[in-house]
Amino acid sequence: MSQDIFQQYRRTFRLDTEKPLAAVLVTSTAFEVNLNRSAPPSSKFFSVKCTDNVHYNISPSPLETTPLACVPLNGNPLLLITMGKASQFENDSKISVQYYGEDKKVLGKAILHMTAIEISLDVDADRDGRVEKNNPNKGSWKWGPDGHGAILLVNCDSECTFFKQLDSKQDSVTRVSDLTDMSLMCLRTKGPAKLPAGYKLSMHISQGDAERIRVFRSRSSAVPSVVSNILSHFVEDYPLVLSQEVLSQEVPYLGGIAEMDFHVEGLRFADKDFDGLVTINLSLLEPAASGCPETPVFTDKVVFKVSPWIMTPNTLNPVEVFVCSTNDNYQFLKEMKMLVHSCGHKLRVCYKYMNRGDRWIQDEIEFGYIDSPHHRYPVVLDSPRDGHLQDFPFEELLGPDFGYVTRTPYNEKVTSLDSFGNLEVSPPVTVNGKKYPLGRIIIGVAFPTTIQGRNMTKVVQDFLYAQKVQEPIALYSDWLIVGHVDEFMTFVPAPDRKGFRLLLASPEAGYKLFRGLQNNGHGQAKMFEGLEIKEYITVDEILADKKLQDENNYVQKCIDWNRDVLKQELGLDEEDIIDLPILFKLEKDHRAVAYYPDMVNMIVLGKNLGVPKPFGPKVNGRCALETEMCALMEGLGLSCSFINDFASYHELLGEVHCGSNVFRESFDFKWWNLEM
Repeated sequence: MSQDIFQQYRRTFRLDTEKPLAAVLVTSTAFEVNLNRSAPPSSKFFSVKCTDNVHYNISPSPLETTPLACVPLNGNPLLLITMGKASQFENDSKISVQYYGEDKKVLGKAILHMTAIEISLDVDADRDGRVEKNNPNKGSWKWGPDGHGAILLVNCDSECTFFKQLDSKQDSVTRVSDLTDMSLMCLRTKGPAKLPAGYKLSMHISQGDAERIRVFRSRSSAVPSVVSNILSHFVEDYPLVLSQEVLSQEVPYLGGIAEMDFHVEGLRFADKDFDGLVTINLSLLEPAASGCPETPVFTDKVVFKVSPWIMTPNTLNPVEVFVCSTNDNYQFLKEMKMLVHSCGHKLRVCYKYMNRGDRWIQDEIEFGYIDSPHHRYPVVLDSPRDGHLQDFPFEELLGPDFGYVTRTPYNEKVTSLDSFGNLEVSPPVTVNGKKYPLGRIIIGVAFPTTIQGRNMTKVVQDFLYAQKVQEPIALYSDWLIVGHVDEFMTFVPAPDRKGFRLLLASPEAGYKLFRGLQNNGHGQAKMFEGLEIKEYITVDEILADKKLQDENNYVQKCIDWNRDVLKQELGLDEEDIIDLPILFKLEKDHRAVAYYPDMVNMIVLGKNLGVPKPFGPKVNGRCALETEMCALMEGLGLSCSFINDFASYHELLGEVHCGSNVFRESFDFKWWNLEM
């Protein structure tokens, strides 16, 4: 007999010499019969006989193996029974065991009529976009290019463009297009036209997973035509099978060779209390005695991993730029339009009826995406700051294949650190041999030893950390009045080394530049010249301000602390970092704000940078700060456009990056190929 029989799932089965039995056997499993249990008293020998489609093995293996040979009933012999293929009819196969006494006289005979069926609940476990048959790894998850496990998207977009509602909030399929946001699951069966009386198939999930997924069934397994696509907008074409209210439901057995499609909908992203893994089970239920519930005799299971929400760094190509129109930012908007159009990108303006005077679009939202082998779409993360822009992401961005997610703090105070100028992501890096091909998320928090400091709310941090694929780094940003990491750092693309540079604000570089100007006879050159709303100040006056210098020494220490963290956590060398000449000043609660427009708070559009115009001291008619900035960036092949944001943003404690947002292309790298 084949040794494969020993590798199959074994189900305990009990024979009966008093009456014939009938049972259904799934072809991928085996019945395990303890021959002593069903033997009549005084039995010493047994023999086995079966029809052609039945295979058996006796363990331990007897000396005599010919059919009907009398085998000594010593110890606890096991009879392992399998069937090679699915039955065409009910009870079309049979096996019998005959028991003998000491004198070989027949003491009893146990007869089992058998029906074999093939059952396979299938998913795209090999992640190639197709649902393969009975993948042996479908019931588990493994990371990496040689990994396995099906992938599920959270259905967080809205197929409706009016009266919007997240699709995940609806317990029905209202449009066929919604099916692309779900993962296909297929029940494949083969066997007789119908199951023997009392047998049924049941699909079921755990109570925990019921909060995370829904399952719909397609009434037709045929590929829909154009006409049926138009007509199949009715809920009854895709009945709900499993949900938070329905943990288990019978599914039809179609008979013959059949396939039945199901559509699995993700409802929740991974979070502190959810690792993103969900399990769906399909069981064959066997009838018991009258009045008793059925019992499961076979269960197949599949595992899905919910796609994480993935951020996109500055090094990815822009798709669309977002800015707000307010009563006082006409010049800023004009210059931003010129920059974006010159780069060949789309610009979307959020007008006053929607922003209601809130210009800080970077703080309100962060763009990302979710991905699977069969579908990918962008998802906007809405911050808990909920300023006057709070309706913008839901009303203007949410739509077909554009998702929405947010996290609402409970019993936590929302601070400026919950705005998404305080949420960035690095380009891909390798740190001590560990690869982060999707980069690492960067957030700002209070200094570890600070008792009264501000922090990003725990509910947002928990969400970001739970996504796993862009392991977050916490920097110290509470030293700033606004408290955002984008006030002292950003990333720009580079043609060499790691493919990018980290730009850091540097008071030390600022003082070095100003001392150089003074030494070269430009001490009377004026900062803020030409600005009606700001009194000018000379280079000599800046350098003579001892208090300002002390404040900047403190700021430099804060930035250096973050510099060391970033070098360690991103695997950076000094050659990967460029210091930008930026001074700060301390104001409320001894927290810092940029002394002049903060050039590091820029917008990155490929090789074009939109930099806050610093209004620095002029030398030979040109701003010395702009000259230095251009010189630092030109070596990387980057071009700087200086945007006047002084009155409309800088004076309100923000800059170009704070007042804009960029929706970017997704990574080519597939998150499930990460080595974890």
